[in-house]
Amino acid sequence: MLETSARLLRLLSLLQTHREWSGVELAERLGVTARTVRRDVGRLRELGYPVHATPGAPGYRLGAGSDLPPLLLDDDEAVAVAVGLRTAAGGSVSGIEETSVRALAKLERVLPSRLRQRVHALQSMTVAMGRAGSAVDPASLSAIAAACRDHETLRFDYRTHDGQESVRAAEPYRLVHSGRHWYLLGWDTGRADWRTYRIDRLSLRTPNGPRFVPRDPPDSDLAAYMSRSISSAPYRYQGRFTMHAPAEVVAQHMPATTGTIEPIDERSCTLSSGANHLDELAVWVALMDIDFEVHEPPELIDRIRALSARLATAAGSSPDGTRVTSRDRP
Repeated sequence: MLETSARLLRLLSLLQTHREWSGVELAERLGVTARTVRRDVGRLRELGYPVHATPGAPGYRLGAGSDLPPLLLDDDEAVAVAVGLRTAAGGSVSGIEETSVRALAKLERVLPSRLRQRVHALQSMTVAMGRAGSAVDPASLSAIAAACRDHETLRFDYRTHDGQESVRAAEPYRLVHSGRHWYLLGWDTGRADWRTYRIDRLSLRTPNGPRFVPRDPPDSDLAAYMSRSISSAPYRYQGRFTMHAPAEVVAQHMPATTGTIEPIDERSCTLSSGANHLDELAVWVALMDIDFEVHEPPELIDRIRALSARLATAAGSSPDGTRVTSRDRP
């Protein structure tokens, strides 16, 4: 009986990790026959777990029931959920703070002592500096995540950074959190290209559009792709610089949401960043206190020369080294 109970728990854990399993895959994972899998699935159904069979194929998936069944979490998953709930309780997702506190209280009540100590250590050693970025509607996040999972086209109203509004349709691929904002990466069907959307700027329309066959992602390194999309593409000017410092040093000054860093060698790297004004690019890079060269855009070079002359004048001398008094200045 103990062996059967342990196997049922293992089967339930497997059903919770994938959206769909074939009977053969489950039998191989559990080390039993397909007939035993069918019997165990029947036992789970008797216990109230909505395990659905796939029509036309010997497969199974765990569906949604009228009540939420118990979830099986390993140690790392339990700690991750607890930390995530603490973060949500701090207000990173609008309207979910109180619900997160209630869920966290239930989780901590059943956590083993060793895991509770890990969670409490994270809490006591972390200082919150308030909410960063724009809060988003948790219902929108859930709906978008479900559309990504089920490969359903999303239709929504969207407002760009300059205030222009339009109706979009996109095949959603991934949700991305930059630390300040939530983004959706998806294939824009109207523009026939990959696009990145700020979640707090979109308003979903219902119902969703038709199902689609998932496309290959635009880049094997989605983190780098999103960094480029967020830090450069939306802006009027895209700057490209050679920084005479290791990539890890530059990364300390330039977060992924502000610029993309690509190593050249051990002592230099390429930095790409965007801005709507040339002065923003010039000052931001100059304040790093790292030697650099400007490659793009060409007009940025002229702007840096003008700023250099102005700063030299403000310091009391002209660019050629002669002393400038207040009467000499325009």
